[in-house]
Amino acid sequence: MSNRYPIEILLRPPVELWSAFVAGATGLTALLAPWALMMTPSVAYLSAAILLTAAAFRTIEAGRVLRYQRNLRKLPTYSLSAEKIPVSQRKLFLGRGFRWTQKHTQRLRDTIRPSVQAYIDPGHLHHWARRKEVEWEQTFLLKYPARFLRERAWWNPLAPLPPVGGKPQLHAVELDEQDVWMDLGERVGHTLVLGTTRVGKTRLAELLITQDIRRGDVVIVFDPKGDADLLRRAYAEAKRAGREDQFYMFHLGHPEISARYNAIGNFSRITEVATRIANQLPNEGNSAAFREFAWRFTNIIARALVALGRRPDYQQITRWITNIEPLFIDYCRHWLPSIDKEWESKVQAREQNINEKTLPFALKNRSRFVIALLSYIKDNGLYDPVADGLRSAVEYDKTYFDKIVASLLPLMEKLISGKNAELISPNYFDLDDPRPIFDWQQIIRKQAVIYIGLDALSDTTVAGAVGNSMFADLVSVAGHIYKHGIDEGLPGAREPGMPTISIHADEFNELIGDEFVPLLNKAGGAGFQVTAYTQTWSDVEARIGNRAKAGQVAGNFNTMVMLRVKELETAEMLTAQLPMVEIYSLMQVSGTNDSADPTSSVDFTSRNEDRISVTETPLFGPADIIALPKGQAFALIEGGQVWKLRIPLPDSRDDPEMPDDLQGVATEMARRYTTNDHWWLDINHGQRS
Repeated sequence: MSNRYPIEILLRPPVELWSAFVAGATGLTALLAPWALMMTPSVAYLSAAILLTAAAFRTIEAGRVLRYQRNLRKLPTYSLSAEKIPVSQRKLFLGRGFRWTQKHTQRLRDTIRPSVQAYIDPGHLHHWARRKEVEWEQTFLLKYPARFLRERAWWNPLAPLPPVGGKPQLHAVELDEQDVWMDLGERVGHTLVLGTTRVGKTRLAELLITQDIRRGDVVIVFDPKGDADLLRRAYAEAKRAGREDQFYMFHLGHPEISARYNAIGNFSRITEVATRIANQLPNEGNSAAFREFAWRFTNIIARALVALGRRPDYQQITRWITNIEPLFIDYCRHWLPSIDKEWESKVQAREQNINEKTLPFALKNRSRFVIALLSYIKDNGLYDPVADGLRSAVEYDKTYFDKIVASLLPLMEKLISGKNAELISPNYFDLDDPRPIFDWQQIIRKQAVIYIGLDALSDTTVAGAVGNSMFADLVSVAGHIYKHGIDEGLPGAREPGMPTISIHADEFNELIGDEFVPLLNKAGGAGFQVTAYTQTWSDVEARIGNRAKAGQVAGNFNTMVMLRVKELETAEMLTAQLPMVEIYSLMQVSGTNDSADPTSSVDFTSRNEDRISVTETPLFGPADIIALPKGQAFALIEGGQVWKLRIPLPDSRDDPEMPDDLQGVATEMARRYTTNDHWWLDINHGQRS
């Protein structure tokens, strides 16, 4: 037990109890019957005090050994109700745990020795109870004892182990747990959370999101699969923190209660519109050329729409890609009057003189007015960069044009089909739609909390396209904030400042694209701090399609939290960064030697030795990460400190702020939308009442 000894042995009988019993019995005897020990009262009382103190210390030491062995068999459950989650303005709470050192590597190595398995295995009675609870489950009368054996309660000595799997020894090697905190300054370096399915990633996200909401950060939660519990938690915490009016929900799976967002309607540079759309297309092999054509024509349309004072959206882009003539005509009617007031009559005159037999093949399917308009612009040497781009698109053969944008149209059709079109291509002039329209500048200025549910299980393509567009939009906003602050252009604007914007990207391998890299390595200066959650790093590599780019992404995460993973390469992302440590092993040596001297009275000699050997080993290995129980993790934080964590399981019982289901969220959201955007309806209703 003491650091004075080179080898610490905790997997043994608690022999301290014997000395504690003897010292305690002797001390009580000296205290109650000093005559039995032939002591005077003064000597007896002093002796009793010394002996009882020694008994107490030895009992504490024995209790520590017993508690250590009990935790190896069954680690207590760790849960925390929402209102008890600690929140700090300078630290981030990660759970309970301890800093992993050589001592814990030594203890973990000691648990694999065959001679100590009796202290780790739950025992024969436990295994008997597990067999009987299954055998008796359908048996008359015996099903009641089986139900008793299944109960996880303090009064059941044969209660089953918590359903967390893994090796309890990984956390039980330390008895003195403490709350684990991370400095908030480290979060700007971004955090990566890795863990396979159903091991606690989303529960850790709930813990971190809860603190960010209560701390007053701008909180953006990306959830590709649309986890109902995560949505309910985010809403409940916004309500508990008094930020209910700052809560927004964008959910492709629930368009009737979702806020609306134009993924390409806000930008710093007009080229961003084409980039956000074209980035969803494949860019390998022959597809790269088609992607470039798609980018060019999308950019042409976006420039024309902006010049006409229209906000680009997916529906307009799709409309004009399939039929660009009306947009060309609209722009010419906007541009040409500043050059020639009578341009339209001149074009109509040219229209009458068109000889279709002399037309180029590419223009044979175009309208006579457009052909005359093209002729008028060329013959008069008129030039405008937007009109010139539209002209070049119109002069393409219609069949050829359809072929070079063929890869773009299926994507656009997915984005504008069904009710989702109303969410990502909102009608700004529909005053009868109570659902709010948001943009990232508005979200950041209002210090809002927003949940983004992309419903990737229903349509991965749409989810990825919308998610990537949102990330690209965020990068653009980050650049604007970095240069001008958040209040630029507003009356009474403050000095440029950097808000704290906490982005939580669950299943971020579904979202990652070329836009995600600049968000990690450049947006930190604008107050963005990203926490990304995924199952394996191979998911990220497969999504990006380039190992070097995946390594570039990984290099931007300064903090790593790793729950149980099932892929060796993913586990090695953490273990490869760990130092080597020395561990001790005890080797018993026995031997005999015959005497070679016939005159000696010694026939043979024997010896018994205990040798301590030192070997070098990693702090822990990939196999230990693969064997983690649910809700447990290793964390590499603050410049390489390794911590072993237990994440608190959420306890939502009797939580008055937690909606029972999504319908409860829907009701609250619908009520709040009406209150905010159509407040006069409530006034009129009150007057009628």
